[in-house]
Amino acid sequence: MIKVGLTGNIGSGKTLVAGLFSALEVPLYHADVEAKRFFHDGEVIAAIVKAFGQRVLDEDNSISTRRLGHLVFNDAEALTKLNALIHPRVWDHFRKWILTVGYVPYIIFESAILFESGFYRDFDKIITVAAPEKLRIRRVMERDCMSRREVTDRIRNQWSEAEKVKRADFVIRNDEKHALLPQVARIHDDLMQVSGSGKKSVEAS
Repeated sequence: MIKVGLTGNIGSGKTLVAGLFSALEVPLYHADVEAKRFFHDGEVIAAIVKAFGQRVLDEDNSISTRRLGHLVFNDAEALTKLNALIHPRVWDHFRKWILTVGYVPYIIFESAILFESGFYRDFDKIITVAAPEKLRIRRVMERDCMSRREVTDRIRNQWSEAEKVKRADFVIRNDEKHALLPQVARIHDDLMQVSGSGKKSVEAS
């Protein structure tokens, strides 16, 4: 089994791309989604409150991801502290998830911070989804009702797209000029060949 990391900076469209791989019946682990689940874990909530105080709680004493995000994306030390609480739990969950998959040619681990977390070192291949920064900012502002400042704060805490592209084995351009499906199909076929399956399941047009 080949372990493939899929990443891209905020607004790149990596989740859309992940969905295309999933449609090809590739097992997909959404690390960002799983990370958010831990914010409902009592032990994690207590650790976050201890680290950042009551200000990160909503009225119902649950974690306010918006308040927490505003705090950590403006403070590199706070972001590092939060990641230290969440990342080990996500990685442990991922390792258990792999055991449930069985034999498949390859699996995909989708994460916005694949490089920043250091997770990339444990993958055989890396796919980076890339898009122009102006387009990424517009997408996130429209999708999440964020201000430009909020989006750029998050971008500032991610590795540059150029660095992620340089370190990737495959790059998918999601710039509204290049069709996504043919790019995904070519990478899928390459990974199937590398895994030894030797079959092409999708023909790129």
